[in-house]
Amino acid sequence: MLNQSIKINTKIFNDDVEKISSRDGFGSGLLQAGYDNENIVVLSADLSESTKANLFAERYPKRYIEVGVAEQNLATVASGIAAMGKIPFITSYAMFSPGRNWEQIRTSICYNNQPVKIVGSHAGLSVGPDGGSHQALEDIAITRVIPNMVVISPCDSIEAKKATIACSNTKNPTYIRLARNNTPTITTEETPFEIGKAHLYFVPEIGLAHVGIIATGPILYNAIIAAHELEKKGIKVKVLNLSTIKPLDTESIISLAKETKAIVTVEDHQITGGMGSAVAECLAQNYPVPIELVGVKDVFGQSGTPLELEKYYEIDTSHIIEKVEKILKRKI
Repeated sequence: MLNQSIKINTKIFNDDVEKISSRDGFGSGLLQAGYDNENIVVLSADLSESTKANLFAERYPKRYIEVGVAEQNLATVASGIAAMGKIPFITSYAMFSPGRNWEQIRTSICYNNQPVKIVGSHAGLSVGPDGGSHQALEDIAITRVIPNMVVISPCDSIEAKKATIACSNTKNPTYIRLARNNTPTITTEETPFEIGKAHLYFVPEIGLAHVGIIATGPILYNAIIAAHELEKKGIKVKVLNLSTIKPLDTESIISLAKETKAIVTVEDHQITGGMGSAVAECLAQNYPVPIELVGVKDVFGQSGTPLELEKYYEIDTSHIIEKVEKILKRKI
Protein backbone atom coordinates (compact mmCIF):
# COMPACT_ATOMS: atom_id res chain seq x y z
CA MET A 1 0.00 0.00 0.00
CA LEU A 2 1.09 3.59 -0.50
CA ASN A 3 2.83 5.05 2.51
CA GLN A 4 0.36 7.79 3.32
CA SER A 5 2.31 8.91 6.36
CA ILE A 6 4.34 10.94 3.85
CA LYS A 7 1.40 12.04 1.67
CA ILE A 8 2.00 10.16 -1.60
CA ASN A 9 -0.32 11.02 -4.52
CA THR A 10 -3.40 8.83 -4.05
CA LYS A 11 -4.18 8.98 -7.79
CA ILE A 12 -0.95 7.20 -8.74
CA PHE A 13 -2.78 3.98 -9.72
CA ASN A 14 -5.38 5.79 -11.84
CA ASP A 15 -5.16 5.87 -15.63
CA ASP A 16 -5.68 9.63 -15.54
CA VAL A 17 -2.84 10.35 -13.09
CA GLU A 18 -1.33 13.74 -13.93
CA LYS A 19 1.89 13.54 -15.93
CA ILE A 20 4.45 16.35 -15.93
CA SER A 21 8.16 16.19 -16.78
CA SER A 22 10.73 16.67 -14.04
CA ARG A 23 12.36 19.39 -16.17
CA ASP A 24 9.14 21.40 -15.79
CA GLY A 25 9.48 21.07 -12.04
CA PHE A 26 13.03 22.35 -12.27
CA GLY A 27 11.89 25.41 -14.23
CA SER A 28 9.30 26.20 -11.56
CA GLY A 29 11.78 25.66 -8.74
CA LEU A 30 14.33 27.86 -10.43
CA LEU A 31 11.88 30.75 -10.54
CA GLN A 32 11.18 30.35 -6.83
CA ALA A 33 14.89 30.09 -5.98
CA GLY A 34 15.60 33.21 -8.04
CA TYR A 35 12.86 35.11 -6.25
CA ASP A 36 14.14 34.04 -2.84
CA ASN A 37 17.81 34.77 -3.52
CA GLU A 38 19.10 37.47 -5.87
CA ASN A 39 22.52 35.75 -5.96
CA ILE A 40 21.04 32.96 -8.10
CA VAL A 41 22.23 33.19 -11.71
CA VAL A 42 21.55 30.83 -14.61
CA LEU A 43 23.74 29.87 -17.55
CA SER A 44 22.64 27.85 -20.56
CA ALA A 45 24.39 26.22 -23.51
CA ASP A 46 21.88 27.14 -26.21
CA LEU A 47 19.15 24.85 -24.84
CA SER A 48 17.21 27.14 -22.51
CA GLU A 49 13.76 26.21 -23.81
CA SER A 50 14.48 22.48 -23.66
CA THR A 51 15.79 22.69 -20.10
CA LYS A 52 13.15 25.25 -18.99
CA ALA A 53 15.86 27.77 -18.09
CA ASN A 54 14.05 30.16 -20.45
CA LEU A 55 11.50 30.81 -17.69
CA PHE A 56 14.23 32.27 -15.48
CA ALA A 57 15.74 34.18 -18.42
CA GLU A 58 12.42 35.87 -19.13
CA ARG A 59 11.84 36.80 -15.47
CA TYR A 60 15.42 37.76 -14.55
CA PRO A 61 17.26 38.65 -17.80
CA LYS A 62 20.11 40.43 -16.00
CA ARG A 63 20.91 37.24 -14.11
CA TYR A 64 20.91 34.98 -17.16
CA ILE A 65 23.90 34.20 -19.40
CA GLU A 66 23.70 32.40 -22.73
CA VAL A 67 27.13 30.91 -23.47
CA GLY A 68 26.13 29.14 -26.67
CA VAL A 69 27.19 25.65 -27.72
CA ALA A 70 30.26 25.66 -25.49
CA GLU A 71 29.70 23.32 -22.57
CA GLN A 72 33.30 23.50 -21.33
CA ASN A 73 32.97 27.29 -21.07
CA LEU A 74 29.60 26.80 -19.40
CA ALA A 75 31.30 25.05 -16.47
CA THR A 76 34.38 27.25 -16.18
CA VAL A 77 32.48 30.54 -16.42
CA ALA A 78 30.07 29.30 -13.75
CA SER A 79 32.97 28.38 -11.47
CA GLY A 80 34.37 31.90 -11.77
CA ILE A 81 30.97 33.43 -11.06
CA ALA A 82 30.60 31.19 -8.00
CA ALA A 83 34.02 32.30 -6.74
CA MET A 84 32.62 35.84 -6.69
CA GLY A 85 29.81 34.88 -4.34
CA LYS A 86 27.01 33.95 -6.73
CA ILE A 87 25.14 30.63 -6.97
CA PRO A 88 25.15 29.55 -10.62
CA PHE A 89 22.87 26.94 -12.17
CA ILE A 90 24.19 25.58 -15.47
CA THR A 91 21.76 23.83 -17.81
CA SER A 92 22.02 21.59 -20.83
CA TYR A 93 21.24 18.06 -21.94
CA ALA A 94 22.85 15.58 -19.55
CA MET A 95 24.76 14.08 -22.47
CA PHE A 96 26.56 17.41 -22.89
CA SER A 97 26.70 18.53 -19.26
CA PRO A 98 28.08 16.65 -17.35
CA GLY A 99 28.89 14.46 -20.36
CA ARG A 100 30.95 16.70 -22.63
CA ASN A 101 32.41 18.97 -19.94
CA TRP A 102 33.22 16.41 -17.24
CA GLU A 103 36.85 17.52 -16.81
CA GLN A 104 35.88 21.16 -16.35
CA ILE A 105 33.23 20.17 -13.81
CA ARG A 106 35.78 18.03 -11.98
CA THR A 107 38.64 20.55 -11.94
CA SER A 108 37.07 24.01 -12.14
CA ILE A 109 34.00 23.32 -10.02
CA CYS A 110 34.47 20.34 -7.68
CA TYR A 111 38.25 20.56 -7.12
CA ASN A 112 37.69 24.16 -6.03
CA ASN A 113 34.49 23.18 -4.19
CA GLN A 114 32.43 25.91 -5.83
CA PRO A 115 28.63 25.85 -5.29
CA VAL A 116 27.72 25.40 -8.95
CA LYS A 117 24.52 23.45 -9.64
CA ILE A 118 24.79 21.27 -12.77
CA VAL A 119 21.38 20.46 -14.21
CA GLY A 120 21.38 17.64 -16.76
CA SER A 121 18.07 17.40 -18.59
CA HIS A 122 16.92 14.72 -21.05
CA ALA A 123 18.72 12.00 -19.09
CA GLY A 124 18.21 8.27 -19.54
CA LEU A 125 15.92 6.62 -22.06
CA SER A 126 13.37 9.42 -21.62
CA VAL A 127 14.91 11.17 -24.63
CA GLY A 128 13.22 8.46 -26.71
CA PRO A 129 13.38 9.18 -30.47
CA ASP A 130 16.56 11.28 -30.13
CA GLY A 131 18.43 7.98 -29.89
CA GLY A 132 21.56 6.63 -28.30
CA SER A 133 23.77 9.65 -29.01
CA HIS A 134 21.57 11.81 -26.77
CA GLN A 135 20.52 9.29 -24.11
CA ALA A 136 22.73 9.90 -21.08
CA LEU A 137 22.90 6.52 -19.39
CA GLU A 138 26.24 7.14 -17.68
CA ASP A 139 25.77 10.49 -15.93
CA ILE A 140 25.17 9.15 -12.41
CA ALA A 141 28.38 7.13 -12.65
CA ILE A 142 30.55 10.02 -13.79
CA THR A 143 29.19 12.52 -11.27
CA ARG A 144 29.00 10.46 -8.10
CA VAL A 145 32.67 9.55 -8.41
CA ILE A 146 33.83 13.17 -8.10
CA PRO A 147 34.76 14.38 -4.59
CA ASN A 148 32.54 17.16 -3.14
CA MET A 149 29.72 16.43 -5.63
CA VAL A 150 26.12 15.92 -4.51
CA VAL A 151 23.96 13.84 -6.90
CA ILE A 152 20.15 14.10 -6.97
CA SER A 153 17.70 12.21 -9.20
CA PRO A 154 14.14 13.48 -8.55
CA CYS A 155 11.23 11.09 -9.11
CA ASP A 156 8.76 13.64 -10.51
CA SER A 157 8.14 17.32 -11.21
CA ILE A 158 7.23 18.19 -7.62
CA GLU A 159 10.36 16.58 -6.20
CA ALA A 160 12.45 18.26 -8.92
CA LYS A 161 11.10 21.63 -7.82
CA LYS A 162 11.91 20.88 -4.18
CA ALA A 163 15.40 19.61 -5.07
CA THR A 164 16.12 22.77 -7.06
CA ILE A 165 15.11 25.04 -4.20
CA ALA A 166 16.93 22.91 -1.62
CA CYS A 167 20.26 22.83 -3.47
CA SER A 168 20.09 26.60 -4.09
CA ASN A 169 20.57 26.96 -0.34
CA THR A 170 23.68 24.75 -0.09
CA LYS A 171 27.36 25.44 -0.71
CA ASN A 172 28.01 22.12 -2.45
CA PRO A 173 28.60 21.40 -6.13
CA THR A 174 25.44 19.54 -7.10
CA TYR A 175 24.20 17.50 -10.05
CA ILE A 176 20.44 17.26 -10.66
CA ARG A 177 19.28 14.63 -13.17
CA LEU A 178 16.08 15.39 -15.11
CA ALA A 179 13.89 13.60 -17.65
CA ARG A 180 12.47 14.92 -20.89
CA ASN A 181 9.13 13.14 -21.10
CA ASN A 182 6.01 13.66 -19.01
CA THR A 183 5.92 11.14 -16.17
CA PRO A 184 3.33 10.35 -13.46
CA THR A 185 3.15 12.66 -10.47
CA ILE A 186 4.11 10.41 -7.55
CA THR A 187 4.44 12.91 -4.72
CA THR A 188 2.47 15.87 -3.40
CA GLU A 189 3.49 19.26 -2.05
CA GLU A 190 3.29 17.72 1.45
CA THR A 191 5.64 14.81 0.69
CA PRO A 192 8.92 15.39 2.55
CA PHE A 193 12.13 16.03 0.65
CA GLU A 194 15.57 16.45 2.12
CA ILE A 195 18.93 16.15 0.38
CA GLY A 196 20.58 12.95 1.58
CA LYS A 197 17.39 11.36 2.93
CA ALA A 198 15.50 8.42 1.36
CA HIS A 199 11.82 7.69 2.06
CA LEU A 200 9.63 4.59 1.85
CA TYR A 201 6.85 5.21 -0.67
CA PHE A 202 5.21 1.75 -0.63
CA VAL A 203 4.88 -0.55 2.39
CA PRO A 204 2.94 -3.74 3.29
CA GLU A 205 -0.40 -3.16 4.99
CA ILE A 206 0.67 -5.46 7.82
CA GLY A 207 3.82 -7.37 8.69
CA LEU A 208 7.36 -7.30 7.39
CA ALA A 209 8.29 -7.07 3.71
CA HIS A 210 9.72 -10.01 1.79
CA VAL A 211 11.73 -7.86 -0.63
CA GLY A 212 12.97 -4.28 -0.70
CA ILE A 213 12.96 -2.32 -3.97
CA ILE A 214 15.19 0.75 -4.18
CA ALA A 215 14.54 3.06 -7.12
CA THR A 216 15.62 6.50 -8.28
CA GLY A 217 14.19 9.01 -10.74
CA PRO A 218 10.85 8.82 -12.60
CA ILE A 219 11.34 5.05 -13.09
CA LEU A 220 10.29 4.84 -9.42
CA TYR A 221 6.75 4.79 -10.81
CA ASN A 222 7.41 1.39 -12.43
CA ALA A 223 8.74 0.09 -9.12
CA ILE A 224 5.61 1.21 -7.24
CA ILE A 225 3.31 -0.35 -9.86
CA ALA A 226 5.33 -3.57 -9.64
CA ALA A 227 4.98 -3.58 -5.84
CA HIS A 228 1.22 -3.05 -6.19
CA GLU A 229 0.95 -6.05 -8.55
CA LEU A 230 3.14 -8.22 -6.33
CA GLU A 231 0.95 -7.35 -3.36
CA LYS A 232 -1.96 -8.98 -5.18
CA LYS A 233 0.13 -12.17 -5.34
CA GLY A 234 0.77 -12.10 -1.62
CA ILE A 235 4.34 -10.86 -1.97
CA LYS A 236 5.04 -8.05 0.48
CA VAL A 237 7.31 -5.32 -0.84
CA LYS A 238 8.72 -2.05 0.43
CA VAL A 239 9.77 0.58 -2.13
CA LEU A 240 12.41 3.14 -1.15
CA ASN A 241 12.78 6.35 -3.14
CA LEU A 242 16.52 7.03 -3.24
CA SER A 243 16.35 10.49 -4.79
CA THR A 244 19.75 11.48 -3.40
CA ILE A 245 22.41 9.11 -4.70
CA LYS A 246 25.24 11.04 -3.08
CA PRO A 247 25.44 11.46 -0.13
CA LEU A 248 23.87 8.02 0.23
CA ASP A 249 21.30 7.39 2.95
CA THR A 250 23.12 4.29 4.19
CA GLU A 251 20.94 4.05 7.30
CA SER A 252 17.73 3.63 5.29
CA ILE A 253 19.33 1.18 2.86
CA ILE A 254 20.78 -1.02 5.61
CA SER A 255 17.53 -0.92 7.58
CA LEU A 256 15.58 -2.12 4.53
CA ALA A 257 18.11 -4.88 3.88
CA LYS A 258 17.95 -6.08 7.48
CA GLU A 259 14.17 -6.39 7.28
CA THR A 260 13.83 -7.99 3.85
CA LYS A 261 17.14 -9.86 3.41
CA ALA A 262 16.77 -9.20 -0.35
CA ILE A 263 17.11 -6.02 -2.44
CA VAL A 264 16.21 -5.10 -6.04
CA THR A 265 17.47 -1.78 -7.42
CA VAL A 266 15.76 0.01 -10.32
CA GLU A 267 17.18 2.83 -12.44
CA ASP A 268 17.05 4.33 -15.95
CA HIS A 269 20.85 4.21 -16.22
CA GLN A 270 23.70 1.82 -16.82
CA ILE A 271 23.93 -0.81 -14.10
CA THR A 272 27.69 -0.27 -13.99
CA GLY A 273 28.49 2.66 -11.73
CA GLY A 274 24.91 3.76 -11.21
CA MET A 275 22.59 3.91 -8.23
CA GLY A 276 22.47 0.13 -8.00
CA SER A 277 26.23 0.00 -7.80
CA ALA A 278 26.17 2.55 -4.98
CA VAL A 279 23.63 0.44 -3.07
CA ALA A 280 25.65 -2.73 -3.70
CA GLU A 281 28.79 -1.03 -2.39
CA CYS A 282 26.94 0.05 0.73
CA LEU A 283 25.51 -3.41 1.45
CA ALA A 284 28.75 -5.24 0.64
CA GLN A 285 30.50 -3.21 3.31
CA ASN A 286 27.73 -3.15 5.92
CA TYR A 287 25.09 -5.88 5.51
CA PRO A 288 25.49 -8.24 2.53
CA VAL A 289 22.23 -9.67 1.16
CA PRO A 290 21.15 -11.05 -2.25
CA ILE A 291 20.70 -8.17 -4.68
CA GLU A 292 19.37 -7.89 -8.23
CA LEU A 293 20.01 -4.79 -10.35
CA VAL A 294 17.45 -3.52 -12.87
CA GLY A 295 18.99 -1.11 -15.38
CA VAL A 296 20.66 -0.86 -18.77
CA LYS A 297 23.16 -3.66 -19.26
CA ASP A 298 26.34 -2.21 -20.78
CA VAL A 299 24.82 -1.18 -24.12
CA PHE A 300 23.95 2.11 -25.78
CA GLY A 301 20.38 3.30 -26.25
CA GLN A 302 18.46 3.62 -29.51
CA SER A 303 15.47 5.44 -30.95
CA GLY A 304 11.98 4.59 -29.76
CA THR A 305 9.27 5.80 -27.45
CA PRO A 306 10.18 5.81 -23.74
CA LEU A 307 7.73 2.95 -23.08
CA GLU A 308 9.15 0.88 -25.95
CA LEU A 309 12.67 1.46 -24.69
CA GLU A 310 11.80 0.61 -21.09
CA LYS A 311 10.46 -2.74 -22.24
CA TYR A 312 13.35 -3.43 -24.62
CA TYR A 313 15.99 -2.63 -21.99
CA GLU A 314 14.05 -4.55 -19.34
CA ILE A 315 13.38 -1.75 -16.90
CA ASP A 316 9.59 -1.87 -17.19
CA THR A 317 7.18 -3.14 -14.55
CA SER A 318 7.07 -6.74 -15.81
CA HIS A 319 10.85 -7.13 -15.57
CA ILE A 320 10.94 -5.61 -12.08
CA ILE A 321 8.37 -8.22 -11.03
CA GLU A 322 10.53 -10.95 -12.58
CA LYS A 323 13.56 -9.77 -10.61
CA VAL A 324 11.60 -9.74 -7.35
CA GLU A 325 10.33 -13.27 -7.95
CA LYS A 326 13.84 -14.38 -8.89
CA ILE A 327 15.42 -12.98 -5.74
CA LEU A 328 12.76 -14.62 -3.58
CA LYS A 329 13.98 -17.98 -4.90
CA ARG A 330 17.55 -17.00 -4.03
CA LYS A 331 16.46 -16.26 -0.46
CA ILE A 332 15.02 -19.79 -0.16
